[in-house]
Amino acid sequence: MSDKVYIKNRPATFEYAIEDKLTAGIMLTGSEIKSVRNGKVSFNDSYCFFNKGELWIKSLHIAEYVNAGYAGHDPIRERKLLLNKRELAKWGNKMKEKGLTIVPLAVFINDKGYAKVEIGLGKGKKQHDKRESIKSRDAEREMKRYLK
Repeated sequence: MSDKVYIKNRPATFEYAIEDKLTAGIMLTGSEIKSVRNGKVSFNDSYCFFNKGELWIKSLHIAEYVNAGYAGHDPIRERKLLLNKRELAKWGNKMKEKGLTIVPLAVFINDKGYAKVEIGLGKGKKQHDKRESIKSRDAEREMKRYLK
């Protein structure tokens, strides 16, 4: 694996205050993993939810692989995330709190060649919180310009 694949969900850190992070495996078909290796992943409105004690990701768009032939895949199907029971129980209890959401932060290929998803437990930001983060980002940018 010479070239690294790391696709980041940039709006997630702007929309949510991330409290905790975790890396999970993701169940993909053959054409899906090839699309991920090509970097064809979009996070538009994707989120994670619990169904019968398992964690699933919804609305993660993985584009169809061009050379898949008849064995293609549905680009926005629900995909199962692979976590151990202890992590599932811990995050399941945290999800019962009001206002917390599990958001995918990044999709990447690890050193062994497996697709992984970095997920974060986030609390939605209010409008004034978003303005503060924009203000602090602009101030940091100005400081870097001044120091150059």
